[in-house]
Amino acid sequence: MTSMVNSTASPIQDPEQEDLYGYFPTRYVCFIFVTLFGVSTAIHLAEAIYWRVSWLFATACFAGVSEVIGWSARLWSSYSPFAQDPYIMQLCVTIIAPSPLVAALFILFGRISERLGAQYGRLSPMWYSVIFLTCDIISLVTQGVGGGIAGSSIGNESEVNLGGNIMLAGIIFQLTSITIFVILMMEYFIRYFMDKPLRQPKKGLSSEEAFASARGVLTKKLQLLIVSLLAMTLFLVIRSVYRMIELIDGFEGEIIQTEIWFNIFDGAMVVCAIYTLNVLHPGWLLETVPLHDISPGGSPRASLVSLNPKAKGSEEEQ
Repeated sequence: MTSMVNSTASPIQDPEQEDLYGYFPTRYVCFIFVTLFGVSTAIHLAEAIYWRVSWLFATACFAGVSEVIGWSARLWSSYSPFAQDPYIMQLCVTIIAPSPLVAALFILFGRISERLGAQYGRLSPMWYSVIFLTCDIISLVTQGVGGGIAGSSIGNESEVNLGGNIMLAGIIFQLTSITIFVILMMEYFIRYFMDKPLRQPKKGLSSEEAFASARGVLTKKLQLLIVSLLAMTLFLVIRSVYRMIELIDGFEGEIIQTEIWFNIFDGAMVVCAIYTLNVLHPGWLLETVPLHDISPGGSPRASLVSLNPKAKGSEEEQ
């Protein structure tokens, strides 16, 4: 990479040093993103503990910590733009950091479909999580391996290209799995709103089975949670499309060497996604959700079922 664009500093370059980014990372921008991700991660940690939502530790919290590490490496590069270690670190970490946040989408939709009724989906709530989380892990590992190869092979064009292609394969796989997930999710919501389940309850079900197959009530809290799910999905899809185009263009391409595009379509999109989950948090939006109790005759009647351990404990005390 030889072009120097979006530069905010002018360190003297040794003729033997390679311009790794194609620009000098803007220091104050890196500070802003480190701060934003740090604050969001701290809030997510507190929310996960307070609301006892343990799956957010391995998803939102992990994604936030990874983003802090990645942007800290870019901040390091703003001081030492020709050092390879921070460049390799940010290359490997920023490519995989949003993957745990994508995993949160899959788990969140599984929770929503449990509340509204599993009969409207092609898959059970559990299988939505299992299948798409597996895809997300495959994507994360693939991108991480590719980033490691590309970052550790600076100066070896063939190895760098190999690493870039592996990263590209991981991004394409992730984007494909998200696209399939979105199609299945939209079909689910359409079927729910039209009340056209894919599976009808069988006769002679136990009360527990009948309860699980009932049509859940779409409360205002669940509506907000669905808005959160759709907004996060949009932000992360935009980010994935950008990274795919960036890698197709190559490490010597204009896209990867233009800092503003990375700041907007990677950093800002992930910030929007992670803060959306901070504000529209499943801890309080799934605290208590009206579902349906099932009478012996199979007719539904409304009831309030606590879905949050903290809320359940307070109700028992009352």
